[in-house]
Parts: sequence; C-alpha cells; structure tokens
Amino acid sequence: MNTLRLPGIGDYRCVGAAPLPADSAPFRSRVAFAAAHVVADPFADSTSAVDWTATLRFRHHLWSLGLGIADAMDTAQRGMGLTWDNARELIRRSGAEAKAVGGRLACGAGTDQLTGPATVAEVLAAYEEQVALVEEAGAQVILMASPALAVAAKGPEDYLAVYGKLLAQTKEPVILHWLGPMFAPALTGYWGSVDLDVATETLLELLRANAAKVDGIKLSLLDAARERALRAALPDGVRMYTGDDFNYSDLIAEGSNALLGIFDPIAPVASAALRALDDGDTARYAELFAPTIELSRLLFAEPTYHYKTGVVFLAWLTGHQDHFLMVGGQQGARSLPHLAKVFVLADRAGLFTDPDLAADRMRQLLSVAGLV
Repeated sequence: MNTLRLPGIGDYRCVGAAPLPADSAPFRSRVAFAAAHVVADPFADSTSAVDWTATLRFRHHLWSLGLGIADAMDTAQRGMGLTWDNARELIRRSGAEAKAVGGRLACGAGTDQLTGPATVAEVLAAYEEQVALVEEAGAQVILMASPALAVAAKGPEDYLAVYGKLLAQTKEPVILHWLGPMFAPALTGYWGSVDLDVATETLLELLRANAAKVDGIKLSLLDAARERALRAALPDGVRMYTGDDFNYSDLIAEGSNALLGIFDPIAPVASAALRALDDGDTARYAELFAPTIELSRLLFAEPTYHYKTGVVFLAWLTGHQDHFLMVGGQQGARSLPHLAKVFVLADRAGLFTDPDLAADRMRQLLSVAGLV
C-alpha cells in the first residue's frame, strides 16, 4: 500500500513513474558531470567508514546514463565526514573503475590533509600532493576551493600565485572550483575579497593568463545573473560549468555545461533531458527538468551544506543503497518534515520507478521515529 501519513503533509499516495530510456553515450551538446555521494558502511565501528562496493556501484549507475562523475567533492561529504584517507582511496578506486568502463571522471584536489593553520607555501604543497594523486588515478583534476588558502592568503596576489604555480604543473587542463559560502562558510572571501565583483576580476585575471591550462570553471554561488555575466566574460575555450542547483535548467539551456550535486539523485531525468537538448527538443528538455527544480531548491535550502542528507535519502528510497546512514552521522542533519517534502517532490519529479519500495522505506523511517 503506497499511501502514507507524512508529517506536515498528511495523507499522501506515492504514484511512481515509468523508467526513462537509458543511454551511456556521451551527450553531444553539453559536458555534464554528476557530483556523486558516498555510501557509508553501516556495520563498521567508525562513522567515517565507506561501503566501497555500494559506492562504486552507484558510480556505474551514473556512467550508464552517459553522465561524467565529479568525485571526491563536497557531495561526497569532503570536509563533512569523509576523511582525507577515505577521499584518497575513493579517488584511486573510482579511477580504476573509470578506466575499466571508459567512464568520464574528474576528481577534487584540495588541501584537506592539512590539520591546522598553514602557510601559503604549505597550502601549495598540499594541493600539489593531491593533484599528483588525481593525475596518477587517470582522472581530470578539479582544483577545489581551499578553506586553508582562504585563511592563509593575504589578498588576491596569493591566490594568483598559488593557482598560477599549480596550473603550470598540471598535465591536462583542469576545472577550477568556486564554491560559495552557502555551501562552505569557511570559503567566505575567496579569491581575496568579500566583494564578488572584485573576486570575479581576480578569477578572470587568472583565467586570461592560463586559459590553455583551464578546461572550465565550476561556479556554485546560486546567482544566475552572476553566472551569465561570468560566462560571457570567459576567455575563448574556457567552459562554464554551472553549479547552480537552483537555476540549472535555464542556465544549461542558455549554454552552460554542468557539474551539479543535484544530478546525483535526478540522474535518469537529467540524462533524458540532456538527450532531448541534443536532439533540439527544447520543449521536452524543459518538461523533464521542470518538476525537479522545486525538489532541488528544497534539497539545497538553507543551511545549504546539508543538501547531502537529501541526496543520500533519495539514493536509499530509489534502491541504490540498502540503508539511510551517512559518514559522519549526517543522516540526522535534516528534519522529518523536510524529508517528507523531499519524498513528495521526488515522486512528482518521476524519480520513483518502484513506488512500492519508496513508500515502504519512507514508512520504515517514520516507524523508527514512532510516527507509524
């Protein structure tokens, strides 16, 4: 029986949807990465342990839909439960799987092995260590925004120096990563200024000087107007990868590529929408994405950095993992009424191809809370 009494909503019948066609071929009109989550090991003593089998199985699911994977990023709880040791292992394991199936893979290189205050030189060395690891794994490098650099840098010149040295060393063009403070408060003032116009000019100075070494910039400021302006100002050959989980449908249609956490839970819909865009069927593209927008805005509602809880919740409801536990115990970061709304909007977005399973698991969660 698929009718449940949901907190804050009342009686709701889970309808479900027919599966969408799956195709593993790359998209023709856009480059699209899904930032992928990790699956916790529920039987380990440590809450930081990862279930590698389930984690890698989910990556094969994303590749089977034609999506590239952005791994070891904030969606994988980098800096919020995923230890550096596990991030390093994730990069190695995902690299091996990508080679085996020909899947597109980019991985985050950051500075999270640093455990305390660091100098700019130490930040650079930490970056270099992680860049070498990503390249050794055969993945494209994503230079993640570094909280350590945000503390150590005295101004824009330190950002330009660190990134300039890194770009001079990388073997292949990289993706730069600008994550706003709504995703990580420690990144406030990145690129050397809290004034986003000033910060943008510093970023553009870096891009103009190093365009041949930069594939693109992943922008996650949740500001569509700012993304449009920056996209128009990018040097030739440098891609805009939208990280705007509020406005991705319009931004991709207008010309942005994608590197999105929301593509993890809505992967089948995102794949079908991008194939419609490839075929020039903009009406079908908009139709598929439209019901996912309200869902995404709920998942990424403030505090935005807790969006991973909804992502993993949906992976459980859709059968991609056997439990709703997260590394670092982050499954408790969102309220039951919030998760109930996620359940309803995910159903309306066509994510539940097995509504019996989704309803049963939602009922299990409510039962644990004493609400059934």
